[in-house]
Amino acid sequence: MKLAFVKMHGLGNDFIVIDAVHQAVDLDAGQVRRMADRHLGIGCDQILLVESPRADGADFAYRIFNADGSEVAQCGNGARCFARFVREQGLSQADRLVVDTAAGRLELHLQTDGEVKVNMGVPKHAPAEIPMAVPAELPVYRLALGEQQVMLGAVSMGNPHAVLNVDDVDEAPVQRLGALLECHPAFPQKANIGFMQILDRGHIKLRVFERGVGETLACGSGACAAVVVGIERGLLNGAVRVDLPGGTLHVDWNGRRCPVFMTGPAETVFRGEIEL
Repeated sequence: MKLAFVKMHGLGNDFIVIDAVHQAVDLDAGQVRRMADRHLGIGCDQILLVESPRADGADFAYRIFNADGSEVAQCGNGARCFARFVREQGLSQADRLVVDTAAGRLELHLQTDGEVKVNMGVPKHAPAEIPMAVPAELPVYRLALGEQQVMLGAVSMGNPHAVLNVDDVDEAPVQRLGALLECHPAFPQKANIGFMQILDRGHIKLRVFERGVGETLACGSGACAAVVVGIERGLLNGAVRVDLPGGTLHVDWNGRRCPVFMTGPAETVFRGEIEL
C-alpha cells in the first residue's frame, strides 16, 4: 500500500496527515508505529486521517492514532492542522468546518491571520465521563504514588486529562511523574498529564506528558484542560495565554456547560509518499 501524506505541526506537536477521502486507507497498529518511528519511518506524535463525513451536517470525519498505535478521540493541535490541510489540499475552501470525531463534533474556524480557532466542545467533569475511578467529583483529587501524595485536577476534553500545579514548570518532574500518573489505576483509560505554572490570572506555562506518546512540545487539548481546571479552582480568568515549549495558544472558557475555544497556528513541513 502506497500512501501520500503531509507532515505538519502545531507548535512542534507533529503529525502525519493523510487524505483518506481520495485514497483507500486501512492502517493497523504496526503500520502506525512504523510510520511514527523517528528513525525507521517518517516520525510524528500522531497520525491524522481526513475522512468523508458519516453524518448529516458534517464536512469531514477525523481519526487520530498515537505513535504507539492506539487510536484516540481528541487532539486539539491536530484539529488545527486538519483545518489547514483541508484548505491546502483543496478539499474545502470554507472558513468554517464541521468535523466529526470519536469525541463528538468539532467546529474549526480558519482565521484571516492564518491561525485556526477550534471549538473544542464542552468539558466533562463527572468522574465516569473522564473516566476516573473515584467515588465523587472533587475540585482537587489526592492520588497515592507509593508513599508520595499527588494533588491534581481532572477533566475530559474528549480525552482524559489530569493537571498538577507546579511552582516552576521548567524544573517539574514531567518524565517521572507523567509516566507514573498516565497509567495510574485511577485512570482506567490512562490519562494525559499536565504540569501547570500560573504566572498570573491570564497567563500560564504548561508542559504535557501525553498518553501513548510521552512529553510533546505542545498539547492543544491539554492547554484547554489546564485552563478549565484553573478556572474551576478560581485561579484563572476566562481568557488565558498558554505558553508551551513549542509556542503559545490562547484558550477561552466561560464556565460550565460552555464550550472551550482554542486558537493557535498550524504549519506544513513537507509532503511525501510511503510504501507500507
